[in-house]
Amino acid sequence: MTHHSDLYASHIIYPAPLQAGDLIGIIAPSSGLEPGIHHLIHRSTAYLHQLGYQTRVGSSVWTNDKCVSLPKEQRAAELEQFLLDDKIKAIIPPWGGEFLMDILPLLNWEKIRQASPTWILGFSDISTLTFTYTMMTGYASAHGPGVVDISGADDNLTIRWQDLLSAASGQSVEQSSSTYHQTHSDYSKPNFNLDTPTEWKILGQEDQPESSLELSGRLIGGCMDVLTPLIGTPWAPVTDFIQHYDQEEGFIWYLESCEMNAGDIYRHLWQMNQAGWFQHTRGVLIGRPAGYTPVKNFEIQDALQAVFGEQQIPVIYNVDIGHIPPQLTLINGASAHIQVSNGSGTVQQTLR
Repeated sequence: MTHHSDLYASHIIYPAPLQAGDLIGIIAPSSGLEPGIHHLIHRSTAYLHQLGYQTRVGSSVWTNDKCVSLPKEQRAAELEQFLLDDKIKAIIPPWGGEFLMDILPLLNWEKIRQASPTWILGFSDISTLTFTYTMMTGYASAHGPGVVDISGADDNLTIRWQDLLSAASGQSVEQSSSTYHQTHSDYSKPNFNLDTPTEWKILGQEDQPESSLELSGRLIGGCMDVLTPLIGTPWAPVTDFIQHYDQEEGFIWYLESCEMNAGDIYRHLWQMNQAGWFQHTRGVLIGRPAGYTPVKNFEIQDALQAVFGEQQIPVIYNVDIGHIPPQLTLINGASAHIQVSNGSGTVQQTLR
């Protein structure tokens, strides 16, 4: 049996830096948009054109039924077509969805491995794709805002997606935590409503307001709701990936959740841990959980402590990752150095 590690290059491979004039593909490999909100795509293409890019919009974007844009065969064919087209330098879906996993077995991964790497940027169910793409190829991918959020944001953090995707191999990019984040989303309004102070927290040091922490390692992660169903499938060769890349440097997992209570979060993290996903982990970043509730007096801190406390893996939570904007753009495969103190933090990523 061939291990995926035999297929990886000796180092993470980064797509070519995004440049003015480049072609960006907008497709919906998970959920598309109903007719009443098509204006969001027109807004997004206009915004990208304003930044100096060209766009190609796939047919999947314009429809949505039973939580998906198109039948899985059509979504897979469109994604493969965009990934194999050398003219398309980045793929940025509008947003996530529910069932992207249906297309993973339909993709020709051998062809995708032989093609030049393409930037893929997104979060929520798109992290099913970004995570798998990196695990199956050794090509870097980007977890961050979808194209609807990109065009509807005016904050200093969301816009940094462009700095990361245009970075050259070997270059470093630093992002800082937001000052405020949004508690209620409303796509009818042009911008985020950043109304709540942001405070990154260090697990176990919540009562020490001046506490600080530094972490270093290679980034991997995504949305827990959709990553854990990949465990035990061919599309998540995580232990091969971990064994192949920089065990000495170690890994920093970044994870966020949507629609999960504290008990759900614990079960998902427990499963990831039992599957060996947290080998060589130097630290964990947990995004602000969306749709979250405790289970009686069992809170997210209890879930994190139960999984990471015994292993003495440091955890920073309430980080700018995921469904409660604004969010960092994090590169799967990049080397990162994270500092947090007094509730604020920085993430420096180096594309090496």
